[in-house]
Amino acid sequence: MYSPMKYFELAGPGKHIGIVGLGGLGHIGVRFAKAFGTKVTVVSSTAGKCKDALENLGADGFLVSTDKDQMQAAMGTMDGIIDTVSASHSILPLTGLLKSNGKLVLLSATEKPFDLHAFSLITGRKSIAGSGIGGIKETQEMIDFAAKHGIKADIEIISMEYVNTAMDRLAKGDVRYRFVIDIANTLAATRS
Repeated sequence: MYSPMKYFELAGPGKHIGIVGLGGLGHIGVRFAKAFGTKVTVVSSTAGKCKDALENLGADGFLVSTDKDQMQAAMGTMDGIIDTVSASHSILPLTGLLKSNGKLVLLSATEKPFDLHAFSLITGRKSIAGSGIGGIKETQEMIDFAAKHGIKADIEIISMEYVNTAMDRLAKGDVRYRFVIDIANTLAATRS
């Protein structure tokens, strides 16, 4: 999340970005964006995540991607969008949220190709890009920035024995926001 914000110049006061998906990547993206002083709107298909986005993570706005009225009202308001969703979804409505010269940055791969009309990019000189992680220098910069601003992921620590249950919960979307397996304590328990 840090790397695309910096590389595509989407971070800082006066910028407005959308973060699509409020999961493991999305929630950290909100925290980085706010630490940069960026206005951030979460875009999600799950209306129930609104309160968490606004009250707990500090997002400035929340859009339900399936609500045509909300999406229409936000057309042309964002400098950039970072899409973290790996499930198949349409990116065409997202391009409409971008201002002229806006950038849609994809962080995950979907099973199916995107359906995109070139006209949605041509009008407004919009672009679509992909982003992975930065190199060692940028990773250290990100770690230092996160430490300075108290940015950390919301995690649930689980034992190795809980992995199958965690996988079931993950399939149901019942995780906030990452599971972390405590291998050291799992190994210590098996030695006892």
